[in-house]
Amino acid sequence: MARTGLTPQRLTHAGAELADEVGFDQVTVSEVARRFGVKVASVYSHLKSSQDLRTRIALLALEEMADRAADAVAGRAGPDALTAFANVYRDYARQHPGRYAAARTRLPAEAAAASAGIRHSNLMRAILRGYAIDEPEQTHAVRLLGSIFHGYAALELSGGFDHSEPPAADSWSRILEVLDFTLTNWPGRRP
Repeated sequence: MARTGLTPQRLTHAGAELADEVGFDQVTVSEVARRFGVKVASVYSHLKSSQDLRTRIALLALEEMADRAADAVAGRAGPDALTAFANVYRDYARQHPGRYAAARTRLPAEAAAASAGIRHSNLMRAILRGYAIDEPEQTHAVRLLGSIFHGYAALELSGGFDHSEPPAADSWSRILEVLDFTLTNWPGRRP
């Protein structure tokens, strides 16, 4: 074991890199073991199961996105914060498609409660407070934003915008303008 330096963190990062290369659904403990030149049993001495590996990759992706989003929105408000946050999702999905897919998977309840998913929600809610949107409307707005960001990223990753005009980047900018307008005029927001 000491020869290869296996740790849960190294195995998780190798699994995340594999996910980006071949897709999250194709990540296996066997392939991760092959990358380290060890037997599968050696990997299982650091991970509980293949589901444990998948969960760790998802948690890593959520953490990476939350860190990027926090850095991107720091000191910003309104449309600047909204755009910075949205661009983190879109850019991460394009740079790390396997990790992004992992972040979209359903986590076991205990892992979800300890994940950076809460940070994502809190960042979105901070942006929404800048638009004077309070609970319970914030929950509806968080769901709207998440649906749009994820839907756009999923369509773009699948090539859904490759053969049409105007360019996808133009549509993304327009969508963010419309979201800003929608949030500014949200029903039930504080005056």
